[in-house]
Amino acid sequence: MTYTSGDELVNVVWQALTTEHARLAISSPLARRYPADVVPFAALQQMRAEALCELRQLMLDGEETYVAWTEVAGSEFPQCPGIEVTLNLNAVQMVPSTEIKADDASEETGAAVIEPLTSVNGPEMVALTDVAFPGFFRPRTYVMGSYWGIRSEGQLIAMAGERMALPGLCEISAVCTHPGHTGRGHAARLIRHVMAEHARAGLRSFLHVSDTNSRAIALYERLGYVRVGVTRCTRIRRIPIPAAQLR
Repeated sequence: MTYTSGDELVNVVWQALTTEHARLAISSPLARRYPADVVPFAALQQMRAEALCELRQLMLDGEETYVAWTEVAGSEFPQCPGIEVTLNLNAVQMVPSTEIKADDASEETGAAVIEPLTSVNGPEMVALTDVAFPGFFRPRTYVMGSYWGIRSEGQLIAMAGERMALPGLCEISAVCTHPGHTGRGHAARLIRHVMAEHARAGLRSFLHVSDTNSRAIALYERLGYVRVGVTRCTRIRRIPIPAAQLR
């Protein structure tokens, strides 16, 4: 099995909502989004004003979401009356440079147990991820894939799981450790665990990480990940359309 290339991850959110996550899509012909209680991501079929205006119709007044798109030469984020851009982020796409074997993720003697997390664990999963990246993990994010965690004295202190899913590909996401328990290798163990699960299922792993998160990028590189592309994340808000533009 070869690792994925950046070309396969172009407009990755649109691809996910068109294929493996089509069941979750709130959609129109040119725009698709996840439910707000699942994850704050949306996508356009093409970077056109008509598509962005269709997405506006899928949003509530005052609601914000991130449009994930692949920036290519000459492309710009479109404009639409009633849509305000509030933030731009770059998420580096990374893939493992070699295939992981299931044995690579075997449990170390005396290591904390990695346990599966389910819908019952939703509130504590949100609470933990809010420490690291507030607002991205929602009450029903768990429906996007499988999640695993590590506990200390009953408290969930580290977790990782799956987010975007495409045919043959699955994203590793929600990698986080409570600040009081960092430096103990929990994140690395969980990442290797998810990668091994993907390998057993015949899936190729990929992930996104903020281009400003140098600590996380360094961890992924130590685990054998390489950069293959960038997903541009533009946060938008639905606002009232000025009366002058309604005439």
